[in-house]
Amino acid sequence: MIPHQNPSASAAFKPDQSEKAPSAPGELICPAQEILDPDVLHAHLDAALSDCTDAKEMRAATVEALSDAQSAGRDVIAEAFRQNPMAARRQCRSYSHLTDGLVRATFYVATKYLHPISNPTESERLAVLAVGGYGRGEMAPFSDVDLLFLTPYKVTPWAESVIESMLYILWDLKLKVGHASRTVKDCLRLGREDFTIRTALLEHRLVDGYAPLAKELDTQLWKKLFNDTGAEFVEAKLEEREERLKKHGGQRYIVEPNVKEGKGGLRDLQSLYWIAKYVNRVKTVDELVKRKVFTQDELDNFRQADRFLWATRSHMHLIANRANEQLTFDVQVEVAQRMGYKDQGGRRAVEHFMQDYFRHATRVGELTRILLTDLEARHVKQEPAIIGFLRNARRKRLKPDYKLRQNRITVANKRNFLKDPRNLLRVFEEALRTGYLIHPDLMRLIAANLDMIRGLEGDKDASRIFLDTLLKHGNPERALRRMNELGVLGAFIPDFQTIVAMMQFNMYHSYTVDEHTIQTISHLAQIEREELIEELPVASGILKRGLNRKVIYVALLLHDIGKGREEDHSVLGAKMARFIAPRLGLNKEECETVEWLVRYHLLMSDLAQKRDIADPRTVRDFAKAVKTVKRLDLLCVLTVCDIRGVGPDVWNNWKASLIRALYRQTKRGLEDGMEALNREERGSEAKKNLRAALPDWDKKDLTREIARHYPPYWQGLHVTAHEDFAKLLRDIPTDEVRIELTPDEDRDATRACFAMADHPGIFARMCGALALVGANVVDARTYTSKDGFATAAFWIQDGDGHPYDMARLPRMKSMILKTLMGEVLAREALAPRDKMKKRHRPFVVPTSVTFDNEGSEIYTIIEVDTRDRPGLLYDLSRTLSEANIQIASAVIATFGAQVVDTFYVKDMFGLKFHSKAKQATIERKLREAITRGSERARE
Repeated sequence: MIPHQNPSASAAFKPDQSEKAPSAPGELICPAQEILDPDVLHAHLDAALSDCTDAKEMRAATVEALSDAQSAGRDVIAEAFRQNPMAARRQCRSYSHLTDGLVRATFYVATKYLHPISNPTESERLAVLAVGGYGRGEMAPFSDVDLLFLTPYKVTPWAESVIESMLYILWDLKLKVGHASRTVKDCLRLGREDFTIRTALLEHRLVDGYAPLAKELDTQLWKKLFNDTGAEFVEAKLEEREERLKKHGGQRYIVEPNVKEGKGGLRDLQSLYWIAKYVNRVKTVDELVKRKVFTQDELDNFRQADRFLWATRSHMHLIANRANEQLTFDVQVEVAQRMGYKDQGGRRAVEHFMQDYFRHATRVGELTRILLTDLEARHVKQEPAIIGFLRNARRKRLKPDYKLRQNRITVANKRNFLKDPRNLLRVFEEALRTGYLIHPDLMRLIAANLDMIRGLEGDKDASRIFLDTLLKHGNPERALRRMNELGVLGAFIPDFQTIVAMMQFNMYHSYTVDEHTIQTISHLAQIEREELIEELPVASGILKRGLNRKVIYVALLLHDIGKGREEDHSVLGAKMARFIAPRLGLNKEECETVEWLVRYHLLMSDLAQKRDIADPRTVRDFAKAVKTVKRLDLLCVLTVCDIRGVGPDVWNNWKASLIRALYRQTKRGLEDGMEALNREERGSEAKKNLRAALPDWDKKDLTREIARHYPPYWQGLHVTAHEDFAKLLRDIPTDEVRIELTPDEDRDATRACFAMADHPGIFARMCGALALVGANVVDARTYTSKDGFATAAFWIQDGDGHPYDMARLPRMKSMILKTLMGEVLAREALAPRDKMKKRHRPFVVPTSVTFDNEGSEIYTIIEVDTRDRPGLLYDLSRTLSEANIQIASAVIATFGAQVVDTFYVKDMFGLKFHSKAKQATIERKLREAITRGSERARE
């Protein structure tokens, strides 16, 4: 039986009798006693435990007392942090102080009450150390508590009992405790074998217990483990970082970053400190200034980034009420609000917050680069090899004003270098030309003299140097990214500075605006290098035939420069391009073309994705807008690069097929005349193709099939769809529904063809049936034959944006049939399913409904631009059907949380909707349906 407190307890082992009391914490977010007063807590424990009769009661009383203290302390810190939301460092130390108090109180109870020992032997010594982040005193609200129980020799039964009792109490407090029980020799041996253990030991701190033991560990670690092993530790940490970044996307500008593990996040800052401490044996980052590793400005950047990232992470923990490191969209909104950001300048508070986040992440990257170069200079880290496609080629000799240091470009004479401000641009071209990296010392020199670059605006030689960097060396991406990170792009083109690190708060764009711009130029360079011929045959062909490279590169550089203001970014960007392009050295005609491309850079994408490109009017209107094949070529290449630069999974075969079809039809109209696009000619060709596809059909049956359809049917579908419908309609009775599901790999979709007797509302019912099986509709066409049958073709994708697996098609077909036959009511069955995910709820997309009677000869085009959600297409199509509106086709374009559903419609008499009053009624009904569905989805 474990003894309870007795008269001899006063003589029991006192862990602090041979040590100096642990050092007081640094500055906290509020007075230490308000968070946890150890004297008061210990007195409370003494009182609570005095009446206990056994260990079980003692443990329960201890957990109750400590739980109250923990809860009160957490509330005090959280409230103080709410009042001062950027006091991240003081808040971290406060959580560490609270945890110290709880661990010490637990140790107190374990050694005085649960396992008292009167005369401890030398082997019955125990030190409790904090390691890792807790050892540094850096704790977010729900950080792990990493403890090292240190003993002089093998763990004795007494020490084992103390450790076990402590752990059970701490676990009962819901603390996530990482722990190890080791001797000093164990720590040295395991630290040699495992770099994770070695890193944790680097940041050890005595919390309670036998101080000489902790001191011995510190002495032995630096003497026998850390000393003279800096090189292997640095390489291990860099390898670990590389693997970590690979796992978390490898990009600094991912729009839902991992604040702890992502690129430019806290782990990168911590790695800087670990390496600096290990190699330089510094206790604080401030000492790196004295050692001339960082300048004072760089140290200030470190502190600001550290403070911002810790504040962000801590708010994330408090919002989730648990450890949470992923800065998801829904959390971003609340963190921005907590940190005091406001909507302003046409941008949401969350966008301002995320712009600051990415700017700090960029600074962390700069600091990492500086420290690693310093390590190379000390021969602690390997120097970099020549990079990129020049790695295995013969290295080019540097121009006279430059020299190599640590295998990186720097300048021979700083004073001479700064005599000509253009040198601040030349160095980036020199780095691209030779394949060498730029030395951080030279980067510092450039960053410190950005004012000289600002004075170069409109300078012809500077413009030539900049354009040569863009055009002459195969891939300008690396130079542009480095210029952007150092502030050179924003200095040379001041309007560019506004979009640096600018996040677009939507689910469509994966990158910040500046990174997206650089990505588009990278894709263009890839096409030019003929690396994407198979994937992008049209764009590759255009570039091979030749176009004005200066125009396309400058247009891509400027296409989104107008973002972040209240005015339409295409219109504003075109106005900016009118002034910027001449300053970059473009002639009058080139400037006009760049301005036009920036103004209409979304035109081809919008028409291809939001309009029925099978309608000749769509192609004719587009051809009138572009006017020449030369402009069509430029716009097509820009569109492809723009879409591909949005994110890794945005470009797909569906978008590719739409862009190719619009390009080829428009080019044909511009070269052969618009009459080449008329319905009759396309209809005749389609009928001829069907005859060729059905050679075994009786001539009489084939003639009947061709005669039963109106002209729009023949110009709106591919021959494979005509073939499917011919087979579905053959001898079909009026009471039967027939379906054919066909994978369309070329368009990344599954084509669903329906044939049945026509009746009002049939399009909406098909949309409901498809929604029930979870299908995303990307395109839809419906036609009525002369003998009264509806023929509808839908292109659908699964949740990942791909065609459905063949094995799933029979079950899907069965469910769709049940819905269409009335066995399942779509409206009722969809109600519990069309819920919006929590992380997607913060996205706000204003609803707009527009009517266009000019874009089609036959139909009114109703375009509904709104917030996407499950079941939306069904709600909209049902609303239109209930208003006796005939839907001929629907085109669905999704841009993250935003969707544009475009309907080609006419009234029950086959006429367009010209009446403003009628349009207003339709718009009101559509908006009501959207509001009802949105409220249901958010329940």
